[in-house]
Amino acid sequence: MADVRPPPADGFPISVETLIVGGGACGMVAALSSKEAGQEVLVIEADAVASGSTALSAGLIPAAGTTLQAAAGIDDTPEIFAADIHRKAHGENDPALEYAMAEGAAPVIDWLTTTHNLPFSVVTDFDYPGHSKRRMHGLPTRSGAELVDALRAACEQQGVEIVSNLRAETLFAEGRRVSGLAARRPDGTVETIGCAKLILACNGFGGNRQMVSDLMPDIRDAVWFGHDGNKGEAVDWGRALGADLKHLGAYQGHGNVAHPHGILITWAVITEGGVQVNLNGERFWDESQGYSEAARAVLAQPNGTAYAIFDDRIAGIARQFADFQLAEAQGAVIRAGSVQDLATQLDLPADALVETLQAIPQDGPDQFGRRFEAQLKPPYCAVRVTGALFHTQGGMQTDGHGRVLHTDGQPFDNLYAGGGAACGVSGSGDSGYLSGNGLLSAVVLGYRAGQATDY
Repeated sequence: MADVRPPPADGFPISVETLIVGGGACGMVAALSSKEAGQEVLVIEADAVASGSTALSAGLIPAAGTTLQAAAGIDDTPEIFAADIHRKAHGENDPALEYAMAEGAAPVIDWLTTTHNLPFSVVTDFDYPGHSKRRMHGLPTRSGAELVDALRAACEQQGVEIVSNLRAETLFAEGRRVSGLAARRPDGTVETIGCAKLILACNGFGGNRQMVSDLMPDIRDAVWFGHDGNKGEAVDWGRALGADLKHLGAYQGHGNVAHPHGILITWAVITEGGVQVNLNGERFWDESQGYSEAARAVLAQPNGTAYAIFDDRIAGIARQFADFQLAEAQGAVIRAGSVQDLATQLDLPADALVETLQAIPQDGPDQFGRRFEAQLKPPYCAVRVTGALFHTQGGMQTDGHGRVLHTDGQPFDNLYAGGGAACGVSGSGDSGYLSGNGLLSAVVLGYRAGQATDY
């Protein structure tokens, strides 16, 4: 268990200016930012290769007012973005933190694009729930694996040192100042490292099943689709330090993970007009609400599964995602020329499925309040899906620049957090998650924490 102790009396054998715990998107963006600010920086990573939860995501970062948006003719501002965040989270966030995230995203995307040559582009062919503008930025394959690979390459090019197979266990602190940490290697060897600034980029606690069960019991039985290394050290350290921990019941779920293949199916198959049906061939909710709350909706169905039903046109849009291509290659995407044939292949009652799809209105809302632009047309596609937990959204409260706040509202001297280690802007549960909130917190707080010099 992670703990906090007084600084060692004999000091530290190794010290750096900026020490970063975690080598996912947050940690590597923080490292690049720190390096640019002229700081000596070291990243320690528990895994053999830095990747984190980012590698399991679609790698999409929402940002308002980027150069890429302007080139695509998209008129967007941080104010519009912040309003979208606020609306989706039901007003449960700190408005100042919301605006800090919304304002900080575009400069990071522009910086990664121009300074570090990451080939971002805007997703312009479909909308994500809750976003009033098309502001999702991703790399060509629309995969988190490509994003972490690109960030790792940028770190190597800039001479950022990333030490792998080293898991932080103990923080050394006195009052509100952290002086370093102790980390353990797989063989049991413990190393102590001092620092002038510590950035926690070690994500949340989704990989700690007991903590998930205690803090978010409604999702405890979901498939864990995040990184197993997310054990909740930041929460333990925060409690011991007296940090303000907020919204520990918040998380990002996803109700469109191919089962049993374990492949993320982009929510574009739903937003472009697809639906979800249960084993009775019936729809069971308003799918336009979002993929995070879809996890609980799907898990509540018989056998905790459902089928995402869409058509060939929508599949063409989804194919820009490497994960969808993988799902096709592994046979997770079923195709049929008629609804009856689709029902036979899925072992669903044909009459019920026909009635369900015929009931989709072309004008006005359906019985759940959802509006459609058109009905699905053959050939049809389907994927068996289940609900999953992707990552937690609660954590250490920060001031919007990544500095951790004490329970009395005052900041720590030199302790910063970002990504899943910090409280995000998704409110208190799952329905407040706006698409991309996880990477938004990772890159904005990571960048700002790296740039910080007032420690």
